[in-house]
Amino acid sequence: MEALKQGSDALFILLGGIMVLAMHAGFAFLELGTVRKKNQVNALVKILADFSVSTVVYFLVGYGVAYGTHFFVGAEQLAAKNGYELVKFFFLLTFAAAIPAIISGGIAERARFYPQLIATAVIVGFVYPFFEGIVWNQHFGVQGWIKALTGEEFHDFAGSIVVHAVGGWLALPAVILLGARSNRYRKDGAMSAHPPSNIPFLALGAWILTVGWFGFNVMSAQTIDKISGLVAVNSLMAMVGGTLAALVVGKNDPGFLHNGPLAGLVAVCAGSDLMHPLGALVVGGVAGGLFVVMFTLTQNKWKIDDVLGVWPLHGLCGLWGGVAAGIFGSKALGGLGGVSFSAQLIGSVMGVAWALLAGFVVYGVLKATMGLRLSQEEEFEGADLSIHRIGATPDREVNW
Repeated sequence: MEALKQGSDALFILLGGIMVLAMHAGFAFLELGTVRKKNQVNALVKILADFSVSTVVYFLVGYGVAYGTHFFVGAEQLAAKNGYELVKFFFLLTFAAAIPAIISGGIAERARFYPQLIATAVIVGFVYPFFEGIVWNQHFGVQGWIKALTGEEFHDFAGSIVVHAVGGWLALPAVILLGARSNRYRKDGAMSAHPPSNIPFLALGAWILTVGWFGFNVMSAQTIDKISGLVAVNSLMAMVGGTLAALVVGKNDPGFLHNGPLAGLVAVCAGSDLMHPLGALVVGGVAGGLFVVMFTLTQNKWKIDDVLGVWPLHGLCGLWGGVAAGIFGSKALGGLGGVSFSAQLIGSVMGVAWALLAGFVVYGVLKATMGLRLSQEEEFEGADLSIHRIGATPDREVNW
């Protein structure tokens, strides 16, 4: 029976890793559909290249920073328990690699390629796993301190704060230091509209992310005996709550509509194992509305050119999710309890503060030493031709 349990656990978390790996295709197509046509190839290349750098760095350094272990032993040792420790690394890597995929959408259309790959290595090698180890592996006694102060530890089941808020708040300094796209905000106060280049691809990206998210949340149990249908249905309810809210608040805009389910899912990650499904519906609905309102504010009023709205989507909806777990996870609102609002507030603010600080340091150093931005000419020509020497589609068919 023990062998069967070990094999089942390895398969369970492997399937989760594969589902979250598939989400990276969702990140790619969401960005591809949102950016202008001259930057579509760059969106695809960035996501795959960032994932590859993330894998190497997290295997060699990041996983050890977070969990105090390493893989520099013989394959015989690594294959123990059906290779469970290896597939657990694979699953958690897909979370870590989501951070640069999130940032990619914010800095799209004007960022240089190799400085961002360096940022990816630093973020996935140290910045992200440092906080991951604090929340999910009891590092530095921070969880114990929060529990002594509030009565409960900071609870983040699937990463509303650890993954999404950290990714979104890392992206904000990058977007600010990079500056707006050329001619986005004109001197006369007018704005140049850059509508999505391809709504079908944007929608495809959103759907791939949405489906993969059930692996992201449900498989965060990490062993098959801890699987919970509550997590699955809460994810579903938050997804539709976010969609419906974005539909209404966004006045039928398809770009807002397809980001709505993502906003809901970002927010429900933290408390998806605790909330009542009706609570998850509310949490998702608030997130969907929050995304539309804050995306519009950042772009139009504050003139922060966050192309995919990753700070509102991941940063703010993630922050809301971390706090919401302390509200809707409580028994008073139909949840399972065992969570404290003040603990959620402390942990959430810590994640935001760490990401903001790290974002300004990492991208500030890169800006000062290498430069972050394409030249004006390169940006005008588009990242596809400037960096990759090929566009998404040929301008004309060649008949031989």
